[in-house]
Amino acid sequence: MNRQTFGTLFLSLALASGGLSLILPAYADDAASGAPTAAQPPLPKETLTITSASGKHEFTVEKATTLREQQVGEMFRMTLPADQGMLFLWNAPQQSDMWMENTLVPLDIVFIDADGRIQSITENAVPQSLARISSHGPAMATLELQGGITAKLGIVVGDRVASASLEAKMAPPASAKKSH
Repeated sequence: MNRQTFGTLFLSLALASGGLSLILPAYADDAASGAPTAAQPPLPKETLTITSASGKHEFTVEKATTLREQQVGEMFRMTLPADQGMLFLWNAPQQSDMWMENTLVPLDIVFIDADGRIQSITENAVPQSLARISSHGPAMATLELQGGITAKLGIVVGDRVASASLEAKMAPPASAKKSH
């Protein structure tokens, strides 16, 4: 799944470097453009839990942490099981803009704020659409789940999201901890 944020970053870097284009290592790319042409291999996984009024819902999520992993995302994958997903971790809370180019299955896109709560959900994003899907404010992370699963499980804005990676992002820096 392409990300508008990355396009802006690449353009900014290319302009700043006098038009020098960046070539990133990638899996299954079009040799001329660097555009992905096939699904990326499975990424490292962790357990993620969403706590809602309907209970605790556990997912096994792949962690997209590098720029390239985030750019490719769920592109070209033919299925996404109901208990799996992909977590995009941002370096700092930021506007998160996504779209569904080359994504073949509908997704629920869940934006997570700096407190580990769901700030917005886009349900059943349309496969292969170039329509911008926005977090509508700074997000610490973005979670992609099977299309329709949030409604089916009763997951809503305000629900708590927890995983080892998210907890690490929310932990105060060591220098901010008080000693006794």
